[in-house]
Amino acid sequence: MSRRKLLTDSVMPASVKKLRCAVYTRKSTDEGLDREFNTLDAQRDACEAYVASQRAEGWVLVRDRYDDGGFSGGTLERPALRRLLADIEQGRVDVIVVYKIDRLSRSLMDFAKLVETMEAHGVTFVSVTQSFNTTTSMGRLTLNILLSFAQFEREVIGERIRDKFAASRARGMWMGGKVPIGYDVRNRKLLANEVEAARVRRVFELFVETGSGTETAKRLQAEGVTSRSGRPLDKGDIYKLLNLRTYIGEVTHKGQVYPGEHEAIVPRTLWDKAHATLQVSPRARAAQNRQHAPALLKGLIFGTDGRALSPTHARKNGRLYRYYVAQRVLKGDAVEDDGIVRRVSAAQIEAAVVNQVRALLRQPEIIVGTWLAARAEAPDLTEMEVRDVLERLDPLWGELFPAEQARIVRTLVQRVVVGPGGADIRLRVEGLASLVRDLGVLVPGAERVAV
Repeated sequence: MSRRKLLTDSVMPASVKKLRCAVYTRKSTDEGLDREFNTLDAQRDACEAYVASQRAEGWVLVRDRYDDGGFSGGTLERPALRRLLADIEQGRVDVIVVYKIDRLSRSLMDFAKLVETMEAHGVTFVSVTQSFNTTTSMGRLTLNILLSFAQFEREVIGERIRDKFAASRARGMWMGGKVPIGYDVRNRKLLANEVEAARVRRVFELFVETGSGTETAKRLQAEGVTSRSGRPLDKGDIYKLLNLRTYIGEVTHKGQVYPGEHEAIVPRTLWDKAHATLQVSPRARAAQNRQHAPALLKGLIFGTDGRALSPTHARKNGRLYRYYVAQRVLKGDAVEDDGIVRRVSAAQIEAAVVNQVRALLRQPEIIVGTWLAARAEAPDLTEMEVRDVLERLDPLWGELFPAEQARIVRTLVQRVVVGPGGADIRLRVEGLASLVRDLGVLVPGAERVAV
């Protein structure tokens, strides 16, 4: 038997119970971790030396390493710590050894959870530089005292950071974060980006004009105005932009407003108009918009009995559904099999009428007839130029306000008759001529199309 073997046996008697020790190390940042010997190595060396000094008590080091480099002690979501806890639950660890207790956690609440898990599995916790054992009442008392100071230090550091941030905001400084559209960052300062600033002003202008986030989003999409990434702006994006005081040269912090160091890109008068509109409740604004956007076919849609269908609406599960309803149904004198359409979806019939009108203006015979009639006043006018003028209405349709769409429909459509077999649309002769005259050409006659 070798001398080394004799020394080992003399240090650890056979009757001593073996305790498996896991060394846990942590560093809040990853700075310096690429060095050959870093702070995690220093922590481990101290812990391994302590374990070796307790060999007579049966302490042996486990093979696995539990090192968390670049992870804060304010959270338990650390890969090495999660792996250590899993090994504790599987009964592979008896003692946890750390250099200081704040390496394991800086949160009193989190540490209480860790201690509860350790006690449930009979695991002891030991700090090398603050020697105590959590299996004793004195060790637990010392642990709570030291941990309270660790959390106190963390909170003081946080307060200093918050105070510095608040003081910087009071001076109007930009303190980082997502750069708002309309600005660039140079030397940690916001500088106006004139191309994007024009988009921001357009958002404010359209909202003041329409009074609706939804309508503003539609108009912006039609104009090709997008976010910095090229994504179309939705209603949520618009309201965020409208409430960002950065655009009028101000900064905010905890409800306080301060003059900013950066340049305003939205005039104060435009901002005030937009926010005067925002003060009106969305429901009131929607009702006001509906007043300016009457039912598209009101007074134009009839049943086979010659009586008009009246616009109405209903709400279900918070959604608005619009209809055109026969007069007989409204008066309660409708009977079965009377050959009339009792109710028709407003969205469907309006879309059908609009699509047929737009398709009519693209038909070759209409284009040719218009061209022949227009040559009397413009001999040099070509058929291609007439086609371009007539097709101009198609891409512009989505940009028009509902009230303007209704005006054009009333100009072009004389009557819509709905029956069990479908709908007939009769165009207004003088209306068609008037429309193309507004676009720069004349048009003959009327057409009758079927939906």
